[in-house]
Amino acid sequence: MENSIVKSQAYGKDRVRVVRVVRHQDGWQEIADYWVRCLLSGDQFESSYTKGDNKLVVATDSQKNTVYYLAKTLPAEKVMVPEVFAAEVASFMVKKYAHVTTCQVKVTTKPWERMKFGDKAHAHSFYREGKETRWTEAVITKTSPPSAASLTTTINSGFFDLEVLKTTNSAFVDFWRDELTTLPDMPDRLLSTKVLCQWKFVPQTIEALQAIDFNAAYNGAKRNTLDAFANDPRAWVHASVQTTLYIMADRILNDFAHVDDVYYALPNIHYFPFDLSKFGLKNTQTDAEVYMPIADPSGFITATISRPAKGKF
Repeated sequence: MENSIVKSQAYGKDRVRVVRVVRHQDGWQEIADYWVRCLLSGDQFESSYTKGDNKLVVATDSQKNTVYYLAKTLPAEKVMVPEVFAAEVASFMVKKYAHVTTCQVKVTTKPWERMKFGDKAHAHSFYREGKETRWTEAVITKTSPPSAASLTTTINSGFFDLEVLKTTNSAFVDFWRDELTTLPDMPDRLLSTKVLCQWKFVPQTIEALQAIDFNAAYNGAKRNTLDAFANDPRAWVHASVQTTLYIMADRILNDFAHVDDVYYALPNIHYFPFDLSKFGLKNTQTDAEVYMPIADPSGFITATISRPAKGKF
């Protein structure tokens, strides 16, 4: 036991719930509602694991307090965008503590929707429905610790639990067949999935990253996901969820030059036509109108789609 080494380490505070309200003079108000995780790492923390030495340990309670402190003291525009707030918290930590080499901050949010009455948006009332969850993670590392003069910054963002369904224009045909195959060709079917999508921004300085319109990237990723799923004919005439995934990601990369790669996980939530033949009723293929949702097992399709390497054709 005494001869074992610490291969990697990080510690911090998770599930810090923080809400920031911005009150404008005209009565218009905005709200950000976050779950924050902040993790610190650095070689000098090793003794806290191996020797019980806490002298350099920044208490996780102090990290929690820092999240609330920055939520109050930062300009509103640096709090209301999850990517910017995550980067600000991470940057604060590595600059304040010389022995912290890396700070990893993840911000998760399930946005509040502003209430509307007729065509008029309410100034200060919101609601929340079954909506996807947005998240981001900023990692800032000192390149020459303990100095904070030079930092590397990476930001990954995404969403999960975006549940979608369409009742036609989805096919699955011409797949591999052998003695273990029982699934018939399905030239048209009901398709449902719960989308997980994440994208990595091209690494830049923290100042350059904060100039990115992160909300536009999030809205664009969601828009392309939904539009490809519902409207792009390539997503169904090629007869696979894999094709749908590729088209979604390719559209995001084409629309946002500052996105480096896109990852999707698309569980295929099955809805099979229920066999009503025992009752003398047709309910298969083109006659299908009644379906039985199957929770388990489900298909699971993933891929990371990136830009081609320069000079590679």
